[in-house]
Amino acid sequence: MNDTAPSQCPMHDNIDRRKSAKLAEANVQPDEGARWVKTAEIARKVLRSKKSLQAGAGAEYMTADNPEHISVFFLDGEDHANKKRKTQRFLSPKAVSDQHFKVMTDFTNVLLEEFQKKGSDNLEDISFKLAVEVVGEILGLTDSDRAGRAHRIRRVMEETIVKPKQGIAGLIQKCTQISLIGTFYWRDVRPAINARKKSPKNDALSYYIEEKYPVKSIIIECLTYGAAGMMTPREFIVMAAWYLFEDEALRDRFMQGDTKDQLAILMEILRLEPVAGMIHRRLHEELPDFEGETLPSGELYGIDLRKSNVDEALVGECPFALDPDRAKRVKDLGRYMSFGDGSHSCPGWQVALHETRIFLELLFKVPGIKLAREPDISWHQEVVGYELRNAVVTCDKKD
Repeated sequence: MNDTAPSQCPMHDNIDRRKSAKLAEANVQPDEGARWVKTAEIARKVLRSKKSLQAGAGAEYMTADNPEHISVFFLDGEDHANKKRKTQRFLSPKAVSDQHFKVMTDFTNVLLEEFQKKGSDNLEDISFKLAVEVVGEILGLTDSDRAGRAHRIRRVMEETIVKPKQGIAGLIQKCTQISLIGTFYWRDVRPAINARKKSPKNDALSYYIEEKYPVKSIIIECLTYGAAGMMTPREFIVMAAWYLFEDEALRDRFMQGDTKDQLAILMEILRLEPVAGMIHRRLHEELPDFEGETLPSGELYGIDLRKSNVDEALVGECPFALDPDRAKRVKDLGRYMSFGDGSHSCPGWQVALHETRIFLELLFKVPGIKLAREPDISWHQEVVGYELRNAVVTCDKKD
């Protein structure tokens, strides 16, 4: 927690109580050579420009003979727009309501039934299992055992989203990564491919097969969507639960509210605690009025999502106060910069929010639910975001 002196605020005390604030202040900074964007106005200019290209996370070094066979994350311009149009149907509001709601609800009930039989569990383990199931359904990774799939995906992410090592250590690291990805392919991806060839479904994997994606491209898609769709909800579910456990009035409003009000609460928590702290773009046009100067074309920019999300020009007065009515007051959807902006904004944002909403509503209905141990909070340098571990929840044990 990071309490700072309150400013004059007519509605709230405006004290900075963000749980990840101190860690973020010490760790969030742009890549070497990048300009640090700290205001929402400049952030949106860069992100919404048609001449803004994806950067960071290896995007600038990704090439492919056929742009149709590369993840939408690594594409720009018309190639990106075409690919996004074709794949967005798996993440659209209609897909969320018609298809994904059922998976979210049914599997949450399965997880909470298991939890009640044990009477205690780590919250991040439960949230990760849910995220794996939801993303697996969207992708089509449903033809291997659930527990094993979750374990294998966790191991791949732990070993691949890391800083590269040098020398012999680097060779060992690379071999480990290849081995884990190979196991993931043989145990999870390949069985799903074979099943979809026999009986296609309304999922991404069936689309990849129809479009004749090579195996390598399918694996990249699964890992890209897997990292975004599994890591982010895991952390945010724990963070949102932490806030609701602490604040009885907020929890009561969440439980009594309709879907719109629940989403407003979650988006306000996410505004204060965005899982990703910074994203990068390379802008191929001049940028005027950046800290009093005009910057040339070709500059690299690090967009500070956290600072943008507490910029009063974007979010209004009392930026550090948790106010679910804020978006309505400032006439915003409530996303602010939490999911990025522009053409590369997060395509699965509605999936993540509804997944969190459904899980938390059902979690707080469990008899005797308590947060027995608050999570440990640490920083993931490669993701540029927080991690929450060892949060223990307990409940009345079911015989």
